[in-house]
Amino acid sequence: MNKKIAICVAAFLAALVAVMPFINAAKSNAAAYKAETSAPTAANGFAATSKAAMLLDADTGTVVFEKNISEHLPIASMVKIMTLAIAFDEIENRGISLDTEVVASENAASMGGSQAFLDANATYRLDELLKSIVVASANDSCVAVAEHLFGSVEAFVTAMNERAAEWGMTDTVFVNCTGLPKEGQYCCAKDVAIMFKKLIAHPEFFDYAKVWTYSFSHPGGRTTELTNTNKLIRFYDGCDGGKTGYTDAARSCITVTAKRGDTRLICVTVGAENSKTRNKEVSELLNYGFANYKTVYAVRAGEEIGEFGISNGKQQKIKVVADSDCTVFVKCGEERATELVPQIKTLRAPVKKGDKVGEITVMADGEKYATVDAVAAETCEKKGFKDIIEDFIEAW
Repeated sequence: MNKKIAICVAAFLAALVAVMPFINAAKSNAAAYKAETSAPTAANGFAATSKAAMLLDADTGTVVFEKNISEHLPIASMVKIMTLAIAFDEIENRGISLDTEVVASENAASMGGSQAFLDANATYRLDELLKSIVVASANDSCVAVAEHLFGSVEAFVTAMNERAAEWGMTDTVFVNCTGLPKEGQYCCAKDVAIMFKKLIAHPEFFDYAKVWTYSFSHPGGRTTELTNTNKLIRFYDGCDGGKTGYTDAARSCITVTAKRGDTRLICVTVGAENSKTRNKEVSELLNYGFANYKTVYAVRAGEEIGEFGISNGKQQKIKVVADSDCTVFVKCGEERATELVPQIKTLRAPVKKGDKVGEITVMADGEKYATVDAVAAETCEKKGFKDIIEDFIEAW
C-alpha cells in the first residue's frame, strides 16, 4: 500500500512540475492585462521622472492619477498660480478695471529671473502686467501687481497664505509671490491642483494663456519680446492654459489644462528631470485621461426644468432653469443614470428673472450626487388693481 501511495505522489508531483510553466504564464498574462486596464501608476511608467504628479477632472475634481501628491516640494514659478488667482479675485470683487495704471516700484524692477524688464517708476496697465505674468512668468510684474493690490509684497503674501488655508491647501506655505528660491516656501501637487482650479474659473486667464508671443510695450517706446513658457499650448491638442516653473531645487514643473469636447482635465507635475521630459510625461497622462474618461452633463446652465405655478402674479406660471452646469465624470464605455429632482419653493409675485426659486437635486444611479440652484427664467410682476378687477370680471 505504501508503495502505491509513493507512486501516486510521485506522479502528482511530476504533473505539477509539467503544468507550472502554464500556471505562471497565466498569472503573468493576468497581471499584464490588469496593468493595461487599470488606472496608470508610477510603476507602469507614468510620470517616471517627476517627484510628484496628478491628473484630475477639472469640473468634478475626480482624481485619475496621483503620485506623491502631498509631498512638500519647491514648485518654482508655479507659485504664480496663486498670485494670479488672488489678482483675478481682487479685480472681480473690488471692481478694478484692467485699464488701471500701475506704477512699477524700484523693488519690482529689481527682480531677477524671468521678467518683463519693467522700468522703475514707470506706469503700466494692469492688463499688460497680468498678461506678462501668464505668458512669460514675469517676476517684476508679479511684484508690481502685488504692491498695487495690497500695498506691499508682505501683505500680499499674507493674503496668499490666508487664501490657501481657506481653500484647504494644507501642505503649502508661501513666502513670496514669484516662486524665486527662498527658505521656508513649499507646496505639493494636490495643492497646486486646488489653486489652479480656482485660477481657471476666471475666463480672463485664458485670454492671456493662449498667447504664444507678443511685444510688451514700455512707456518710453521700448519693447520686450515675450514668448509663452508653456510650449504645450502650441504642441498639445486641446491645451489652452498652464503655468511652468524651473529652479535648480524644484527642477522642471508644470501645471496645464486641456479640453477636448466636453472634457477638461488638469495635470500637475513637480520635479521632472528637464522640460522635454516634463512635457512628455504630462502629454502621456493627458492622453490616458482623454482616451479613458469622458464628461457627461447631467444639466446645463440655462436648461429649462419646467413651469411652476405662481400666486398673485400677472401670469399663472413661470419657467424655471438651472443656474449652473452639473457634470458627471465617467469611464468611457460606462454610463450613469441621472435624474433631476426639482424642489421649488412656493412662488409668489413679484419674481425677477434670475431670482433663486429653489434647488435641483441631481441623482446619479439612484443616489444624491449634487445640487444646483433653480432660478426664474423670466420676470413675473405682481398683479395690480386693474389686473384684479379684470380677473374678477372674467370670473363673473
